[in-house]
Amino acid sequence: MKKVNLILIDGMRPDALAECGNPGVEGLLSTSAYTLRGRTVFPPLTLPCHMSLFHSVGPDRHGVTGNDYSPMVHPVKGIMEQLHGRRSTAMCFNWEPLRDLCRPGNCGFSFFISSHDYGLAPAARAVIEASEKLLQTLAPDFCFTYVGWPDDQGHATGWMSREYLEAVDGSLRLVERLIRGTERDYVTILTADHGGHDRDHGLPIDEDMAIPVILRGEGIAPRTLDAPVSILDIAPTILRLLDCEPAMEWEGHSLL
Repeated sequence: MKKVNLILIDGMRPDALAECGNPGVEGLLSTSAYTLRGRTVFPPLTLPCHMSLFHSVGPDRHGVTGNDYSPMVHPVKGIMEQLHGRRSTAMCFNWEPLRDLCRPGNCGFSFFISSHDYGLAPAARAVIEASEKLLQTLAPDFCFTYVGWPDDQGHATGWMSREYLEAVDGSLRLVERLIRGTERDYVTILTADHGGHDRDHGLPIDEDMAIPVILRGEGIAPRTLDAPVSILDIAPTILRLLDCEPAMEWEGHSLL
């Protein structure tokens, strides 16, 4: 059975992969199944997008339309709930509201560090180091690894600014290290929740709505994912890799 590490870099626009100057991007894409034209949900805000990723339904269904969580009137099981009791799970993150991505008691391990208390780059490094250690020791079947550095930098200096692109490059270097250290045992799914424009995001425009979706690992044939790819498709893909059934309410489809 395959294991999966879902890595999300908050606010990473697809065009930033080429523009940031990271020397490993070409090699990553050439060994992956990927699209740089994936679509997120509207509104393209952090918590609604993550809720849609984990629950494979839109904000009209899960009810989270801003960065304040509210419980679902008619609950839909997310990735963690669907795997609970079947596969071991974990999450490493540096934005506290993501604690609400699963209901209490459904995540086997959780690591959190605040980027506001410890700084953007140090928090990103701490998340990657915690994830790498976790994957090499406890080896959960599913891990969610979140890096918020580019989003915070985009709000501070603007999307596609020099500082933002440096944050994307720095995040990718950390992620590449994590992939190298775990690629024998894990399939990696690398994506983003949304993009951004100027110093914000939340509009139905390509700069905000386009996301990269990259799958790499044993059994994943390198290719371009030509069919339309939605953030809703990521949860069913993870369940397919873990040989588990998706929740019946999910609206996305496996990419494999």
